[in-house]
Amino acid sequence: MPEILDKLEKEIDIVERHLTILNIIMKEGPIGIIKLSEKTGWEQHKIRYSLRLLEKDKLIKPTPEGAIVTPKTEEFINELKNMLMKMLKKLENIYNKAPR
Repeated sequence: MPEILDKLEKEIDIVERHLTILNIIMKEGPIGIIKLSEKTGWEQHKIRYSLRLLEKDKLIKPTPEGAIVTPKTEEFINELKNMLMKMLKKLENIYNKAPR
């Protein structure tokens, strides 16, 4: 696979991991690293990295029992859905312009 496409796919995979973890925290929080790793099959260091980014964006916060979502999470989900719709349109445009 060309490098440019490989990089894009890897970034999408990382974003998907972050969002999967956020979704689990929304549904099952408080939840810790070990439990998240068991549920997802991802290594703990990858979970830790995602948690760090989600916390940096103030979407989750740590508690002694594990991570929980913040009030900002709901607003983020709405923004995310809008952004994903825009991206889908851009991807569709790129697809339609691709040589056949």
